Amino acid sequence: MSDSTDVAWMNYALALARVANATGEVPVGAVVVRDGVILGEGWNRPIGLCDPTAHAEIQALRAAAQSIGNYRLTGATLYSTLEPCPMCAGAMIHARIKCLVFGAYDPRSGAAASQFNILQSETLNHRVAWKVGILQEECTALLQAFFRNKRGTPA
Repeated sequence: MSDSTDVAWMNYALALARVANATGEVPVGAVVVRDGVILGEGWNRPIGLCDPTAHAEIQALRAAAQSIGNYRLTGATLYSTLEPCPMCAGAMIHARIKCLVFGAYDPRSGAAASQFNILQSETLNHRVAWKVGILQEECTALLQAFFRNKRGTPA
């Protein structure tokens, strides 16, 4: 995919992250796209849904699988504003996502590069290509502002 296409989809994911932010959830948004068509989208909702698995990526994967009637999302790209956690990375592998594009690194629990490399593990039966840096500053800034606000720390 071209960088302009990636930027457009990451902007879409950022809009979803802002929905999460507006409801007091950690501002992460995700969208699953195949052949230029949105298959599913989501934003963080674990607090609102009382569901520890309601991460943005899981919400997007569930919606995508429902929309096509198949849990295998071969050929699809998942755009997320934040590097996925181990749970979300595992779900991407099971869904056979082709590529992950994420905005901000998660230095504490990132499962693509920061702490783990689950997506490229040779012990698993599928690998997910990934790239980072698309709107990285915007994605990082949104998360940092959220946590500064939570802590009551000035900008």
